[in-house]
Amino acid sequence: MTIKKTVSAPETQRKIKRSYLTVATVAAAVIMMAPINALSDFVFSAIKAIGAILLGFGIVQIGLALKSHDAGQRAQGFMTFFGGVIIYFAKDILDMIL
Repeated sequence: MTIKKTVSAPETQRKIKRSYLTVATVAAAVIMMAPINALSDFVFSAIKAIGAILLGFGIVQIGLALKSHDAGQRAQGFMTFFGGVIIYFAKDILDMIL
């Protein structure tokens, strides 16, 4: 024979209040993350634009170096180009790592 424990009204109210506070806390955390995510997207878009500019500048440097047969400028152009590639794909690289 099992004895069922009766649940009092204050205990039920306490459980309901605790559940409500948990849900409210989670909802507030989700709402507070929206501006942070928007700022993160803006920053990574700016970084991507800088990477695209460096890519273009690197291509121009490589072209000028090939025309003038300057090995030092060619090396600098390739470093600028590959640096631009890394900066352009910085968010994707960080997503793969993390």
